[in-house]
Amino acid sequence: MSAGAWVLVVAVVAALAFGLYRAVTDGRFRGTHRIAGVDEAAAETPQPSVVEAAGLDVQLGERATLLQFSSAFCAPCRATRRTLADVATAVPGVVHVEIDAEHHLEAVRHLGILRTPTTLILDSRGLEVTRASGAPRKEQVLSALETAVS
Repeated sequence: MSAGAWVLVVAVVAALAFGLYRAVTDGRFRGTHRIAGVDEAAAETPQPSVVEAAGLDVQLGERATLLQFSSAFCAPCRATRRTLADVATAVPGVVHVEIDAEHHLEAVRHLGILRTPTTLILDSRGLEVTRASGAPRKEQVLSALETAVS
């Protein structure tokens, strides 16, 4: 086999491995993100809500808030918008709020949003319970939301 063929084989295997990794991890809710400027030593004091700390003017839901960061030309963002809107209408007390990441760069930096769509699930006080990068499935959102409202 020539050197060019080996390079091609390695490139295809690397692309396949990366694609499989993204397929497995995309849209999964996992933990929270350490918010810049929040001191962990002051855990006893009440923490400000994510939306207040990021300077966003958002009305929180009675039980939980699905906060979606998206951009105008993002195809998975449209699918995520539909999924989260369906969940918000199905679950009482849950609100879906979509934030345009391009117009709220300070909030994006403050919250550590690295790609769109990113969905944050906030509890009734506005504290982050979990987050997902990529387009989550409805079952994943409902499962993560169950943790937030309980």
